[in-house]
Amino acid sequence: MTTPDGSGATLTGLTLAGRAGHWDLTHREGRITALRPSASSGGGFVMPPLADIHVHLDKTFTAERMPHRAASLFDAIDMMSADAETWTEADLRQRARSGLARAAAHGTQAMRSHVDWHEATPPLAWHVLRELAQDWGDRIDLQLASLTPLDALQDIGPAVAQTLQAEGGVMGAFVYRNDDLPAKLATVFDLAERHGLDLDFHVDEGLDPEAQGIDAIIAETARRGMAGRVLCGHGCALSVRDAAEVQRLLDRAAAAGVGLTVLPGANSYLQDASAGRTPRLRGLAPLQEARHAGVPVMLGSDNVRDGFFPYGDYDLWDVYRLAVLTGHLDPETWLDAISATPARWMGRDLSLREGGPASFIRIAASGPVDAVSRASAAREIWRDGRRMPGIQGEHA
Repeated sequence: MTTPDGSGATLTGLTLAGRAGHWDLTHREGRITALRPSASSGGGFVMPPLADIHVHLDKTFTAERMPHRAASLFDAIDMMSADAETWTEADLRQRARSGLARAAAHGTQAMRSHVDWHEATPPLAWHVLRELAQDWGDRIDLQLASLTPLDALQDIGPAVAQTLQAEGGVMGAFVYRNDDLPAKLATVFDLAERHGLDLDFHVDEGLDPEAQGIDAIIAETARRGMAGRVLCGHGCALSVRDAAEVQRLLDRAAAAGVGLTVLPGANSYLQDASAGRTPRLRGLAPLQEARHAGVPVMLGSDNVRDGFFPYGDYDLWDVYRLAVLTGHLDPETWLDAISATPARWMGRDLSLREGGPASFIRIAASGPVDAVSRASAAREIWRDGRRMPGIQGEHA
C-alpha cells in the first residue's frame, strides 16, 4: 500500500527475522525509511537477502554429462576432471550465468564461488567468472576463491597468490590427509600473510577419523593471529571423531576465530555411499556444537547439478530447510547462517535496518517455522524497493 502522506510504499503486519511481534516496513527510492511495530498481522515473513559462501559455478549444470553416479568424493573428482577438459568459454559462461540467475531469483545477493586452479596461470573459468562478476554486480556480489590441492600449492602457490592479490580473490586449498601437513599449511599461510589474502579451505571431506587437517588449520590460524580470515568448509570427519576431542577442537577454533561452512547437500549425498544400501553416516559437521562453542557457522549450496551432487537449484533457502531437518536446528535462531554471518565473512552487510537498502525476501508464511514447513509457500524477492521477477525458462 501507499502511505497517506506519500512518503513511500508500506508493507504491513510483517513478521521480521530476529524481531518479536509484527512490523510495518516503509520504503522509498530503494531505501527502508521506517520500521515500526504494527497493529496488524498476516503480512508474511520477511528476512534479509541470502549470502551463499560456498558454491562451484565452474562445475555447475554438468550432471547430465557424467558417465555414472559418483561412488565417492574422489570418483566425483575424477569425473569432473575429465569433463573439465571439454570446457569452453561459451560453455562456462552459459552454465555459470544460469547459476547466477537462479540464485538471484531465489534471493541470493552475495556469493563466493570456488574455482578449480591447477596450474600457475589462472584457468579459463577464472577469467569467465571474473567477467560475470562485473556483469552481475548489480544483482549478485560475486566473490571468487581459488581451489587448489594443497600439495600443488607448494609449487604454484606464489603465482596463484600474486594473481589473487591483484584481482581481489580468496586463496583456497583442498586438504585431506596430506603428508607433512603442518609444513605445507605453513607455506599457504605465508602466502596469505605476504599477499594480504583470506583463506578458505576444503578440509577433511570424508569419514576417516584420521583426517585431521582442520586441527592443523586451527593451530596455524591461532599462531598467526588471523582471526576472521580463515574459513573451513566440510569437516565431515568431525562427525565420526571422539566427541570430547571434537569439543576441545571447536573451543580452539572459536578462540582462533576460524569459521565453519557446513554443506548438507553434497555431503549427505557423497558420504557413506554404496549402491543398493541405505547410508548410515551422513558426514554432517557438528554445527550445533560448533555454534555453541562460539564458532561462526555458515551453510552453503556447494555443488549444484554436477558430478558431486546432481540436484539443487541455487536455492539457499532450500539448503536451509535441509539443514534444519538433518541437523535438528531451530528455524527461528539459525537464519544468520544463510545471511548475516556469511555476508559479514565476505565483508558485506545485508541487514534490514532503517536507512538501509529495501532489499529483502518476503515469504507467505507466519514466520520461519511456517516457512520451513511449507516448501511451496510463495516467495517474493525485493531489491532496492522493487519486487523482482521470478525464474524464467530452463537453466540451459
